[in-house]
Amino acid sequence: MKKTEKFAQADNDFLVKMAMDSFRRIVAHHGQWFAEVEHQLGVQEALAVEQDVWHVSLKNQLKRLGEFLDIEMEGCNPVALKSLPRETLSGLIEKLAINWLANDGIWFQAVEKKFGMFDAKRCNDTCWTRFSPFEATRIKELLELPDNGGIPALKQALGCRLYAVINEQSIEDVNEQSIIFRMNNCRVQAARKRRGLPDYPCKSAGMVEYPYFARTIDRRITTECIGCPPDNHPDDWFCAWKFTLEE
Repeated sequence: MKKTEKFAQADNDFLVKMAMDSFRRIVAHHGQWFAEVEHQLGVQEALAVEQDVWHVSLKNQLKRLGEFLDIEMEGCNPVALKSLPRETLSGLIEKLAINWLANDGIWFQAVEKKFGMFDAKRCNDTCWTRFSPFEATRIKELLELPDNGGIPALKQALGCRLYAVINEQSIEDVNEQSIIFRMNNCRVQAARKRRGLPDYPCKSAGMVEYPYFARTIDRRITTECIGCPPDNHPDDWFCAWKFTLEE
């Protein structure tokens, strides 16, 4: 059956489902390409290739969709999005950050349900070896940070993570070469606390997440865990990390 014949027989409900599933396939395929390039060639190479691919692919896709749906574009940005009030854009970013975190939790719970906590944590921790440097790379481009920006660059980058949008965090300057970062209120841990549950033991993930992020911002930065669940911690933070620039 030809494509035109197949879709000529479909009702609108099916076509809407097909359209949404097409977005899903594009996103999944993009991630699968990244994962395989990282596996075959290394994470830094995958990050560099993804950056080239994203700019070309996004412009290509949005141009095609914009022309078809009569959406005015300015480069890679819909004009309608750029014209939104600052408060609306800030709210949109917050909702996107919550969606990211919720999606992460849904993945974790799905793996835990089928295979148990050990495998869920193993998958989660490995995922951070890819996402943490990816997010750091995206922030470096967004803020136009130099490769060797040191502690000042790291402080800026920590403030632009998706976590920074939905959690409460603080930074203490130890000296010019070192800072202490504290997650004062974690959305995940706070939700568990409200339900009377113990802290989620996230230290194994943090030992991947934070060093990978810091090294991507500046490879000279080392990371030390001050405390992270299941470690005991005071009431005013859930986890704390010390970052030091090693000359």
